Amino acid sequence: MPMIDLDTLDLPQLKALKRDIEKRISHYSERKRREAYEAANAAAREYGFSLSELVTTSKAGKITSPAAPKYANPENPSQTWAGRGRQPKWFSEAIASGRTAEDLAIGKP
Repeated sequence: MPMIDLDTLDLPQLKALKRDIEKRISHYSERKRREAYEAANAAAREYGFSLSELVTTSKAGKITSPAAPKYANPENPSQTWAGRGRQPKWFSEAIASGRTAEDLAIGKP
């Protein structure tokens, strides 16, 4: 792979290079995703199934990603809460001591 001296490129050239790199990364990801899908489909066929028969689409079977944290403990910012489920102890104690949820919000002004 040829080395590119980035210090010699002007801003438009750097932006064009960035677009090209992002496009290549996207194409690479798409190709790998297709390859993985085909491999999974082939494995399912070996057992006499289609991939769609094995992959559940019901809400009960969905894997959801965790929600982004909305609140952080001021005394220990590594302790966060997304505002879903049971309130963590640090959150309920802060509310009981007179703070508001807005006081504990991440990214508050």
